[in-house]
Amino acid sequence: MTTVAKPTDHPKSEPVGNAVKDPENWTTGDEAMTGAQASYLKTLSEEAGQPDAYEENLSKAEASKRIDALQDATGRGES
Repeated sequence: MTTVAKPTDHPKSEPVGNAVKDPENWTTGDEAMTGAQASYLKTLSEEAGQPDAYEENLSKAEASKRIDALQDATGRGES
């Protein structure tokens, strides 16, 4: 019988499985959003016709959640 390693069994050699976390669980999620997040969020909010989705004082976690929602709304989140 073969044992199959899970993505979290070797987080350094298989970082992708360990890279996806809920923004609520980020250790830095309560810090101010990054400049890149702010820029992308502003662009997406304008494209989606939802300018109120952009706020200057969002945390990294909140910005990430809004970006995900706006990507779905604009179709940018599709692979």
